[in-house]
Amino acid sequence: MRRLHLKPLVVSALLLGTLTGYGHAYAQGAPQAITEKRTDVVQLASGYRASKLSGADVYNRNKDTIGTLDDLIVSPSGDRGTYAILSVGGFLGMGKHLVAVPFNDLQIDNRRVVLPGATKKSLETLPEFKYAPD
Repeated sequence: MRRLHLKPLVVSALLLGTLTGYGHAYAQGAPQAITEKRTDVVQLASGYRASKLSGADVYNRNKDTIGTLDDLIVSPSGDRGTYAILSVGGFLGMGKHLVAVPFNDLQIDNRRVVLPGATKKSLETLPEFKYAPD
C-alpha cells in the first residue's frame, strides 16, 4: 500500500529533475523565457538616482532655468520608454503646468539637467500632464 503512494512522488521528482536539468525554467509546468544581461555595476553605480533628480532645476542650452523635474514615469508597457514630468511656470507652486517629455531628450551635464532646445514658452505650449488617480 505504501509503495503505491510513493510512486507518484518518485515519478514527479524524476520528471522535475529531468526538466530542470536542461537549463530551462518552468512555472506551473510551462516553460518560461528568462533572459539575463550582464551589467557593469561599477559604471551603473556612478549614474543618477531618480530620487536625487526629483526637484532638480531644468535648464536650456542658454543656461536659463525653464522648469523643475517633478517626476519620472516608466510607461506601463515598457515599450514607450521613460518620461520626465517637468513643472513649468507658476510661482511658489501656484499655477504650475506639468508636461511630459521623453527622458532621452534630457542631458545631464555637470550635474545639471538640460533640455537643450527648449524654452519656458515652448514647454508651456505642450499638453498638460495629469497624474492618473491612484
